[in-house]
Amino acid sequence: MAEAPSQEELEALNCWEPEDRVPARPAMTEFRRRLRRHQALWREANGHPIGSHPIVPRSEKPSRPVGSRLPLDYARKTGASFLTSGARDAARTRTSFVEPHQSFDHQRFWADLLWSPALAFNLFGDLAADLDLADRAVRALWPETPGVVREVRFEHSPGRLDPTYLNSLRAFDTAFVLELADGTHGILAVDTKYHEWAKPATPKPSNRARNLEVADRSRVFAPGATDALVGRSELCLTWLEHLLLLSMLQHASGAWTWARYVVVHPAGNSDVVAACDRYRALLVDESTFSSVTLEEVLGTRALPASTVAALQDRYVPRD
Repeated sequence: MAEAPSQEELEALNCWEPEDRVPARPAMTEFRRRLRRHQALWREANGHPIGSHPIVPRSEKPSRPVGSRLPLDYARKTGASFLTSGARDAARTRTSFVEPHQSFDHQRFWADLLWSPALAFNLFGDLAADLDLADRAVRALWPETPGVVREVRFEHSPGRLDPTYLNSLRAFDTAFVLELADGTHGILAVDTKYHEWAKPATPKPSNRARNLEVADRSRVFAPGATDALVGRSELCLTWLEHLLLLSMLQHASGAWTWARYVVVHPAGNSDVVAACDRYRALLVDESTFSSVTLEEVLGTRALPASTVAALQDRYVPRD
């Protein structure tokens, strides 16, 4: 493995960010710094201007350049963070409407080159406008998926703050909506990780009863597993999004009869790898949960070759 980027090198690229440090996990800190450097080098190699912190500078407050960001106006106008016309079209379409109660960071979506929701559009944006291509890609990536892909949704929830689902604000980065042979629907929900570390969080205490109700009804968790999930945990967000998926299977409408939640992540993100392994160990039935590396997705030939090449150049450091 190449030497870790030095503070001097990162500062020269405007990439020395204290937030990249993960307490007590130096390998994860190094990984995050490598990704930030890679995004800055990608930006420079493609002739894009440098962004800043804050993303929108204010005259009354100091700002500084950040190598892994684009200027917001430039990013919105050009769609430079999105690698194909399909990804750009999907991004513009998704930001043209608002799902009820959605929370969406438009600034980071357009301007932050490390932002994982944007990676979801780059991975699957080409599929949104070509459902035959989407169906073939899903078969290549997840061969056991039933039915036919009828829609590709981004940053989607079946119902935020809807008590008939999970009564939460969680959403899926990408959702492949499937038409099944019996006329019901399935959903393949994808959570995309990139630069994130497994930061502990606590589920909303007021929603504890609903979370446990969905978990108990699903019968996918080992005895006592939820004891480790109702409090502060590095698995919090994974659990809540998996529960959202499970709540769809339990919905009174009976509209959803098959579902799987998939985490896509870089192979080098040791935090996400470990979190997925720990989460999987809490399950007695893994049929609704799986994980796959970004590199494995790109190696399946499920996506167009030109898209794969652009994704590898953008997201997979070679050093």
